[in-house]
Amino acid sequence: MTSPTLAEARAIIAAAEKRSEEIGQPMNIAVVDAGGNLVSHARMDGAWIGGIDISINKAFTSRAFDIQTKDLGDNSQPGNQYYGIHASNEGKIIIFAGGVPLTRDGDVIGAVGVSGGSGEQDQTVAEAGASISS
Repeated sequence: MTSPTLAEARAIIAAAEKRSEEIGQPMNIAVVDAGGNLVSHARMDGAWIGGIDISINKAFTSRAFDIQTKDLGDNSQPGNQYYGIHASNEGKIIIFAGGVPLTRDGDVIGAVGVSGGSGEQDQTVAEAGASISS
């Protein structure tokens, strides 16, 4: 399994930034490697400062569990199997939309995390970035 290179991470971020510009919402965009470690991050002009940490943690969460954070969120509501998971990993687990695994040849090689808009906006921008890694 090969993690995204810095050049690949920058290309993922560029694709996400393009989508962010199309929807008119500045974002924080993070890419992590197979170990959940940050490869690259961009904070677009005007993006929330508070979204820096959230975008990085969305990417970490997505890689840590090899799942989109929106899907993890759906399964972590009261009464569901992952209820309380957000309190694990020293509070780094994010359970709302915007984290998407990166795959290559069917293997998860990292993840992209996006924060700065609504859940739908974060998700569509993350999906745009992730679409170039497959």
